[in-house]
Amino acid sequence: MTLNGSSGGLRGDLGHVADMIGPKSRVLDIGCGDGALLAHLAAEKQVDGRGIELSQAGVNACVRHGLSVIQGDADRDLADYPSAAFDYAVLSQTLQATRNPRLVVEELVRIGKRAIVSFPNFGHWRIRAHLSLRGRMPMTHLLAIPWYETPNIHLCTIRDFVALCDEAGIRIERSVTLDGAGRPFSFNPTGHLANLFAELGVFMLSRR
Repeated sequence: MTLNGSSGGLRGDLGHVADMIGPKSRVLDIGCGDGALLAHLAAEKQVDGRGIELSQAGVNACVRHGLSVIQGDADRDLADYPSAAFDYAVLSQTLQATRNPRLVVEELVRIGKRAIVSFPNFGHWRIRAHLSLRGRMPMTHLLAIPWYETPNIHLCTIRDFVALCDEAGIRIERSVTLDGAGRPFSFNPTGHLANLFAELGVFMLSRR
């Protein structure tokens, strides 16, 4: 599904990711899908973009659009990149599908001078209500695959992610929490209200 974010035409979280990235910077997009973010950044901010995508179909789509993308896995292949090789390392709505989320986040802030991570918030009130009232794993437009088929294996809440960063010694430089249409909330992005009402979180990180 494509949602409108703060940068027109991009999926909601990607619009806010794009807004966090400076012009003419070096960007590595891990789990880049069809390359929508990289294409936007190249056109609008003249970035030097690279991508890693697990699916061959995604890689093929990126290559057709002239993007520099290779097939790879966030869990296995990030160790091959040198430290501080990019200005930004991006992981959008992919963290929950990784086998070792903490290691992946630590690799992101090693590879990039800054890392930007977005993920669906499993603490959203509708998910809580569904579990409480129906006793079954919920499905939403952001988590739209049945539990027995989903690639998502490490779902977390916004508070979980903030705690992970604190435990790993990772600084949160900026953050924004979004509703399902990609619109930002005005309350504290790392507070209780964000954890209850936001459907997505977008965080800019760096090493302490």
